[in-house]
Amino acid sequence: MKKSFLAFLVALTGLAGLGIGIVAARAGRLKAGLHSSITRGPAKPAAAASDKTTVIRFAKDPQPAPPFLLRDLDGNLISTASWQGKVVLVNFWATWCPPCREEIPVLIELAKKYKDDLLIVGISMDDGPPEEVKEFAQQAGINYPIVMRSRELVAEYGGVPALPTSFFVNKEGRVVQKHEGLFSPDLYETEIRALLGLPVDATIETFEDMGQIFLKNAARATSLPGVDFTGLTPEQKKVALKRMNSEICDCGCRLTLAQCRINDTTCPVSKALAAKVVKEILANASAPAAHSASSPPPINQ
Repeated sequence: MKKSFLAFLVALTGLAGLGIGIVAARAGRLKAGLHSSITRGPAKPAAAASDKTTVIRFAKDPQPAPPFLLRDLDGNLISTASWQGKVVLVNFWATWCPPCREEIPVLIELAKKYKDDLLIVGISMDDGPPEEVKEFAQQAGINYPIVMRSRELVAEYGGVPALPTSFFVNKEGRVVQKHEGLFSPDLYETEIRALLGLPVDATIETFEDMGQIFLKNAARATSLPGVDFTGLTPEQKKVALKRMNSEICDCGCRLTLAQCRINDTTCPVSKALAAKVVKEILANASAPAAHSASSPPPINQ
């Protein structure tokens, strides 16, 4: 009886673990799909890998990659100063992240195929000791350098809202694209080839970074996901955007309302607060008109 009950508990624990993994993997894919369609244009997530038409997009005014100087898990120095002339993929990941583990074989193959021109740098977001991350990397056959995260490094890249998150850096050392979640291996390879100046079967478009890559650029945005500016004059819209770029969201993200809307389009807190800003500006604009309408006519002297 005891043995049967023990076996039941073991099986139940295994099913629970499997369920958690599936939910986490789905969450990673959902995040990628949301950001590809809303903030980053028609980049194809993993589910759309079979699509024949490919459109890739790069920032037309790319900013320099945030500099850092760290040692990888083998003690080798990794510095942005040595990136010139190479395409670099900076990949934020964690050993406990199912979508990250699913993506690792893709990165391994890319590192092999373009070993002379491509550098992949893994930034481990694990809280555990580096020795555990190194053991995992060896077992997974990771063939690219991995460094442990630092608070300063994550902040320099504008925060990492989802795992995996990858930044693409061109040969001039400037960040031209950012992907959150799982994406098609074909998309990654197409972007890498385009940045290397190799032939690609794709249409290349450009966009202005208004927070899609670096959240600090949210101040440039003329619209925000899920925010309705209907009824505002152009000047009132500027006032609304200025407030949304200065007021902090209450959801705990420590970002401004504008940054939170770009960073997490599903956040109900920033959506409600942004709507409140618009409503207040509309109310203030109509207040003088209402007052003048109810005021008595002036007395003729």
